[in-house]
Amino acid sequence: MEELEIGKARAYYNTAGTRILKYQLEMVHKGLNEYKVISAPELYMLENKVQIQADKWNTKWQSLLEKQRIVEQKEANIEEATERTEEAINRLHQIDNLLLYTLDIDDTIDWDTLKRHDCFPEPKPAMQVKVEYPKKPTEDDEEYQPVYRFIDKLSKKRRLKKKKKLQEQFQVDLENWNKEKLTIDRKNLEIQKEYNNAITTWEKENEIFLKKKDEYNQGIELLKEKYRQNDPTATIEYCEMVLNNSQCPESFPRNFEFDYNPETKILIVEYSLPPIECFPTLKEVKYLVSKKELKETYISESELNKMFDSTMYKIALRTLHELFEADKSNALQAISFNGWINSINKATGIRENTCILSILAKKEEFMELDLANVDPKLCFKNLKGVGSSKLSGITPIKPILKIDKSDKRFVDAYTVVADLDETSNLAAMDWEDFEHLIRELFEKEFASGGGEVKVTQASRDGGVDAIAFDPDPIRGGKIVIQAKRYTNVVGVSAVRDLYGTVVNEGAIKGILVTTADYGPDAYDFAKSKPITLLNGSNLLHLLERHGHKCRIDLKEAKIILSEK
Repeated sequence: MEELEIGKARAYYNTAGTRILKYQLEMVHKGLNEYKVISAPELYMLENKVQIQADKWNTKWQSLLEKQRIVEQKEANIEEATERTEEAINRLHQIDNLLLYTLDIDDTIDWDTLKRHDCFPEPKPAMQVKVEYPKKPTEDDEEYQPVYRFIDKLSKKRRLKKKKKLQEQFQVDLENWNKEKLTIDRKNLEIQKEYNNAITTWEKENEIFLKKKDEYNQGIELLKEKYRQNDPTATIEYCEMVLNNSQCPESFPRNFEFDYNPETKILIVEYSLPPIECFPTLKEVKYLVSKKELKETYISESELNKMFDSTMYKIALRTLHELFEADKSNALQAISFNGWINSINKATGIRENTCILSILAKKEEFMELDLANVDPKLCFKNLKGVGSSKLSGITPIKPILKIDKSDKRFVDAYTVVADLDETSNLAAMDWEDFEHLIRELFEKEFASGGGEVKVTQASRDGGVDAIAFDPDPIRGGKIVIQAKRYTNVVGVSAVRDLYGTVVNEGAIKGILVTTADYGPDAYDFAKSKPITLLNGSNLLHLLERHGHKCRIDLKEAKIILSEK
């Protein structure tokens, strides 16, 4: 908006109107709320005085704006400092109340909330309004009744002619009406047909939707029933849901692994604890008026270490509390909690996964505690928990109980790849040797991350051929590997079988390796699943990356295998 307004100059004459005495105009500055009348004997002098006054006002206005900007900036900085301080206090308060917060919450899983209660999102089709018929003409309509003038009354012939003409018009109109009716009938029939098709499609889609919804809800009911029966898989699934519902600071990792023994009713929890880098350190933000800058104040290193240690104990106790409280089927008699930290070893500079806390707590004993009034560290130690005196030092300890990754299916591995060269046709090698080759290859792949790969008993039934264990706390876990020394295209059924195995094994991923290739259905099925498909070309590339050159000749392999 233009703040300065300058009116038009007016000339003022003497009484006789023969001579201009002066020129005059009005000036207003809305921002400054100032008004002035400027006058001068000559027009050029008036313009000069107006410019001088305008410059004065503009200078004054800019000075005022700058002062306002400074005040507003100061207020904005003070507001920002206040908001950031409040946010910092809230974050520290959230850490401090990590244990107390969960005591006011019922951690039991509400099965009904897991079910789907949504309705089919598409509204039921509405029929288009049908076209109405126009009014049907009748002989009794007024427009078909002759109106006789005086001259018509004198001549019967004229009367008959006029009447006949109206009757002919009626027949034409009636015929046109019938034609229009046929057109409308066809249109309405089409409208009805489109509506019927739309309703049929909607009903089919709604039926599919309701079927899927029902299947999903039945799955929840089945999981609920299995949990009540202390089924190991269902119990682990339930415990995972409990911890996933737990409200923690956003910066904290949420990774855990479970194992459950239905005979002893002991649950083992391998829990990824937040490294010290995940903790908030900002304590306060102030605006320094003299320096016109924001100053941040952080908690000291000793305060950070103290907060870290206390939080580790709180997480352990909180996790035990949530799982025990939610255990309505009495599936848990005891819980073994192992707290792991993934951090950089300052002595080596290498990132390591270290267990720094371990505790085995019995439900009966733990549920008698009043966690609202305990000292987390003393409580942990009183429950015979194991941990170093200063957890922030990341001193490794031996877990009291640890998930057993042994598998009775595992057999001793033997070396295959060393005997291969550029003449070796992988598609023609012994199928058992091929499985051990895949085990060797993936052992090399996982070796850098500390992983291990074990080959299972030879069954030749399409089951698990090897299992890899990736120790990474974020992306790691069990990986199922299947080897298919095939000479023909691998179909979608093999990929479906692998997916079923991944689910049954509780694995995070499945890898299918073949000497041949996969059909389009196989690739399509795998793309939305935690499955990786490696064909013959991928296999050769992987081998070459680890310094081994081989070949795959499917035609030659078919001949060799047919002769065996």
